[in-house]
Amino acid sequence: MKRTTEFVLGLLGGIFGIIGAFIALFIGGVDAAINGSSNIIGLGWTAVILSILGIVGSVVVKGKPKLGGIFMLVAGIGGFICVSFAYILSGVLLIIAGVMGVFRKDKTSSTQV
Repeated sequence: MKRTTEFVLGLLGGIFGIIGAFIALFIGGVDAAINGSSNIIGLGWTAVILSILGIVGSVVVKGKPKLGGIFMLVAGIGGFICVSFAYILSGVLLIIAGVMGVFRKDKTSSTQV
């Protein structure tokens, strides 16, 4: 079965996640410049890695839907935990695609004679 919906949602979620993670990195850099150090920078880099995992999950979902769905669920939930507000759009997209990848059943083709 084609998993185009999951692929597109996961890909968009991963791309928006990278953008959101770089926004968090920028905010963490400003915070580090003002206060001397910031934990937001480490969380931003973790969100970048999780966004890449979401993109990998969107590619994997075509061949192995459950594994790709799990990758996207982990990326969506983990990214939202890391950088919360900056990851809202991508987190929602990745979680929806992940749930669809894990729980959506393939259509069985029945031929009638």
